[in-house]
Amino acid sequence: MRDMPPLNTLRIFEVAARTSSYAEAGKELGLTHGAVSRQIKMLEEWLGQRLFVRIGRRMAATPAARAFAAEVSRSFDRMSLAAEACGRPAVRRLLRVNAPTTFAMRWLIPKLDLFHAEQPDIEVVITSATTLHDELRGGFDVAIRRGLAEAAMWPQYRAVHFLDERDTLIISPGLYDRLPLRCPVDVARHVLLASETRPGDWTDWLEHAKVAPSPDQARRVFDHFFITRQAVVDGLGIGIGPLPVLQADIDAGHLLTPFKEITVTRTGYVALTPFDGEKTSFLQTFLEWLIKEGAK
Repeated sequence: MRDMPPLNTLRIFEVAARTSSYAEAGKELGLTHGAVSRQIKMLEEWLGQRLFVRIGRRMAATPAARAFAAEVSRSFDRMSLAAEACGRPAVRRLLRVNAPTTFAMRWLIPKLDLFHAEQPDIEVVITSATTLHDELRGGFDVAIRRGLAEAAMWPQYRAVHFLDERDTLIISPGLYDRLPLRCPVDVARHVLLASETRPGDWTDWLEHAKVAPSPDQARRVFDHFFITRQAVVDGLGIGIGPLPVLQADIDAGHLLTPFKEITVTRTGYVALTPFDGEKTSFLQTFLEWLIKEGAK
């Protein structure tokens, strides 16, 4: 047997070095602070040198420890790939993805055939969230949400930004033919359609368009954006919609963007993976695919 530390000790060390925190490592691995500390001490004794030094309230990895942790991480990745390669080739990998309803319907699901063509052995199962913060309680491998890829926003998840978003005015072709929008002030002739899940969309767009809001203007508010989008398609009024999420609707001629130069930048979308979830190669493949599609 090779002369090497226990694999579980190396796993704990790799997480502690990556997070620079025994407490965060314990949270990710489901261990107490003391259990992490004991494993690190055991590895330091085995190696014969210190791996962490205290800086303020945190335990920071030494330069030698950071280099060692990088090699350990790569070794674990190689073992994971080797285990998958030795598995049954006919077994499909199942990936559970939870996403906001409109995003799933208008952006993700239409692109899944592209992903499956590239990765026929990975099956993606989509569940939807009707609000942006629904169901962040497990039961998925990847959750997609609007927000910034900042650790403070998602303390229990790894966050990867993959898609920028901007809002612009949307209208159905039929309504545009009846009541055309030649300049931004023409919105006063229309019913404004809005969503409870996207508050402030009209206020922000009118401000960017330099149009004063009219308190007497007819408005209709729906609880979710996918209903608002359908109302716009049906010609019940005009709305504010996200790009590139609605790009397929625009390409198909279901929606028009008469003032596409007037846009409001939003925070975009992030992919969230639980710290305690499996770090498989097909999960990484899906994340890389999201980043590639988001950059188009």
